Amino acid sequence: MNQRNILFLMTDQHRTDTLGAYGNPMAATPNLDELAATGTRFDRWYTPTAICTPARASLLTGQAPFRHKLLANYERNVGYIEDLPEGQFTFSEALRGRGYNCGLIGKWHVGTQKSAGDFGFDGPDLPGWHNPVDHPDYLTYLADNGLPPYEISDRIRGTLPNGGPGNLLAARLHQPVEATFEHYLATRAIEMMECYAADVREHDKPFFLELSFFGPHLPYIVPDEHFDMFDPQEVPLPRSVAETFHGKPPVQQNYSAHWTFDTMPLETTRKLIAVYWGYVALIDQEIGRVLDAMRRLGLAEDTAVFFTCDHGEFTGSHRLHDKGPAMYEDIYRTPGIVRVPGEAGGVVRSEFVSLLDCTATILELAGIDPEPAVDSRSLLPLVSDEDGVEWPEEIVCEFHGHHFPYPQRMLRTDRYKLVVNPDSVNELYDLETDPDELINRYPHPEMAEVRAALMRRLYDLLRERGDNFYHWMTSMYEVGEVAYDPTLSGLDEDSYQR
Repeated sequence: MNQRNILFLMTDQHRTDTLGAYGNPMAATPNLDELAATGTRFDRWYTPTAICTPARASLLTGQAPFRHKLLANYERNVGYIEDLPEGQFTFSEALRGRGYNCGLIGKWHVGTQKSAGDFGFDGPDLPGWHNPVDHPDYLTYLADNGLPPYEISDRIRGTLPNGGPGNLLAARLHQPVEATFEHYLATRAIEMMECYAADVREHDKPFFLELSFFGPHLPYIVPDEHFDMFDPQEVPLPRSVAETFHGKPPVQQNYSAHWTFDTMPLETTRKLIAVYWGYVALIDQEIGRVLDAMRRLGLAEDTAVFFTCDHGEFTGSHRLHDKGPAMYEDIYRTPGIVRVPGEAGGVVRSEFVSLLDCTATILELAGIDPEPAVDSRSLLPLVSDEDGVEWPEEIVCEFHGHHFPYPQRMLRTDRYKLVVNPDSVNELYDLETDPDELINRYPHPEMAEVRAALMRRLYDLLRERGDNFYHWMTSMYEVGEVAYDPTLSGLDEDSYQR
């Protein structure tokens, strides 16, 4: 295969239902909708874990979080490692070794001591989880263009259980679009693409360029035209706002209190959703500028384009905000679009795929053996719309904690979802009859056969992967026959019988 240029467009904390291509009739996302219409839209694209740093480390390495072991965001770290170990395989260093220019403009968030530059990426070092509006390069951009500084008003926040002010959820930005951090990032990406285009023409040197927006992660801070783009009265509330937490792990109700949902009226929730949609529209607008530049530079015919995010966002669903220890579709199922020149457009795939699968796909596009990306599978057979592609009929996701350790594993099949919560009640959802995941059917007697089959399948998959979470399952749940002493004592293997 000829080495392709690769443009990787990424957002942070992005709900699938904000895009027209995924069925939102009110969405203002013409550029991403066009990308889907001319490429492949994946309807079951999942994050390996719904938290920024571990998910981004999985993209970089092609390894599931339990394997690369970078399990938490450093801002709320609870004792996990904060950087990938020395010698860890990354696709960016592999691309560099194969002669690629490799650039990252925007969010990194894959460690504290090691920056994107340490892994072979060109571009300004923009650390942290939110728009670093005090960064020198951004301030230089504002000054060079005579643009006003960052200033906000109309803050939206609730009240914490301890009586203090809650996390900032949204605010009005007193800057024109040209001064937003999103416009700045797109501008820097276009500048880098122009430099890389010259290397393509003059030296036949391919490139990988990632533009990683910090939004639409909360707080949703956008200028007037996007803050007021959608009428809150026309914005539907998520059906799961009816969540009661009955039969659910108590941590979910605790998280709802942490995110102050019940201290704000439903009209505020509608406004938050409206502003969130406006934030997505702003990002789509900036993505359009980058795609226009790609066409202007004559790169479109030999550049594969990806669009996805690290994970989703609650935005009021299940009376929650942000993300956390609740493995609902809102934060695990995400948008995923891939366009490869020469392949058919308007393709829709229903296979279970993962952000992890981007790694092997990137490597294959670059003509590199994807074997080191051990948990990743190339998406190119699906993008090529091949018939009879063998693909797993389920997906496993994991979580390790945020604010405090909280290990979870999830098995998602065509109809069902099983979530194992060692500290609490397990969850089982029938997504055919309950797509909003309001009724935990795990304890229901009529679900015994389904529950047992899912538990055994998850157990087998974790054992195959080498994820030691399965040890807890062996002793605590009915997983069926095992051919070894699960105590792992090594002292009585010959006589042990289940």
